[in-house]
Amino acid sequence: MKRLLISTLIVGSLLTACVVAPGGGHGPGGVMIAPFLPPVVVLDVEPYYFYDNFHYHYTNDRWFYSQSRRGPWAELPRERYPREVRFKRQDRRQDHDRRDRDRYRDNRRY
Repeated sequence: MKRLLISTLIVGSLLTACVVAPGGGHGPGGVMIAPFLPPVVVLDVEPYYFYDNFHYHYTNDRWFYSQSRRGPWAELPRERYPREVRFKRQDRRQDHDRRDRDRYRDNRRY
């Protein structure tokens, strides 16, 4: 009885660590496991993120994951989503160019 309880607890804790999506693995009938994303994800110019040997794509406030950047893509369950998504600046030089342009325009005024 004690072994059954311990086994059940161990299996239950392992199942909460990942999601298994049938049919999304490498071969026919394969299995793909989607780990949790970190609490904060910082995306670069493109909305792709690579973490723990999985590719993630963020679009329209939804996350998709795959073992390859080419797909096939599966929707990530919401409990696996990060708490926060941040975006890097596209190009700091663009910010400087914009600031310089605005200064020039302001100085041109009569």
